[in-house]
Amino acid sequence: MPAPPPPQFIVNATRMDPYKSFKFRVWWDGRYVAGVSKVSALKRTTEVTKHRNGGEESTVRRSPGRTEFAPVTLERGVTQDLAFEAWTNKVWNQQNAQAQMADKEVSLASFRKDIGIDVFNEAGQKVLSYLLFRCWVSEFQALPDLDANQSTVAIQHLVLECEGWIRDVAVVEPVEPTFGS
Repeated sequence: MPAPPPPQFIVNATRMDPYKSFKFRVWWDGRYVAGVSKVSALKRTTEVTKHRNGGEESTVRRSPGRTEFAPVTLERGVTQDLAFEAWTNKVWNQQNAQAQMADKEVSLASFRKDIGIDVFNEAGQKVLSYLLFRCWVSEFQALPDLDANQSTVAIQHLVLECEGWIRDVAVVEPVEPTFGS
């Protein structure tokens, strides 16, 4: 008889359900960003480099090549909060471009940000955190298509290019609370 699989959770060994994807927060500049409702997947891809050694038959060897990080998209409902727009204006500023201030179209000193994504369990405890490095806005949608025949929420989005991300291992699994007797 095979041994049972190891528990998926260390601290809460009786937990069987994986974390849900609807409890999260995004932060930058030391504060949470208001109203982010969707974050695209964090994806990393490493190219495969094929090579052969001269004396070998026709065996092809494979080794890792360059690693790329896919862009990350943040979405939220349109509000009066200017955080998305202020960041995108650091990459390219329309007012400065029109005023022919060529040296001030891009805020080279501050257009990149490190951001964080915190994931919470159903009890509201932080269980995971990822840090994304040297992000900058490559696409900004301030308003979606406007349609008087629909009753949907207006969503704006940012597409972020980043130079890498890591899991913050300082965030550890908390003891989950129990209620009742």
